[in-house]
Amino acid sequence: MPMPPYDIEFYEDENGDQPVRRWLREELTPRKRRALGYAMLEVLQHLGIGVCGTEFGRQLGGGLFEFRLRRDLADILGKGGEEKVLLRVFCHAHGRRLVLLLGGYDKGEDTSAKRQEAEIALARKRLADWKRRT
Repeated sequence: MPMPPYDIEFYEDENGDQPVRRWLREELTPRKRRALGYAMLEVLQHLGIGVCGTEFGRQLGGGLFEFRLRRDLADILGKGGEEKVLLRVFCHAHGRRLVLLLGGYDKGEDTSAKRQEAEIALARKRLADWKRRT
């Protein structure tokens, strides 16, 4: 398999915390984590911001885009039951083929527009912080 053209970076705050990495490790089930990792490798790392031209992405403006995973786990992992996955990861493309992961949440756990807007606002805040420090 060829190496994906895009590399993934995790946003890191001034205290060294990487909130997306922490979310992946602490809040997602192992199956959801595996499914998202596979989707990021096979889709996000190959298309980068180009995911916005597919079912997997959407431009949010201001340098922010959303990587969307909404499938059955069995479709993604090739085994298991019909457990639905509805995950969002907020990203920024920069440099030579880098994708910065700024935020993420399990939309299947909370489908409210209020939660979505709060997560987008948090990702925008992190992007502004990252830009200020780089």
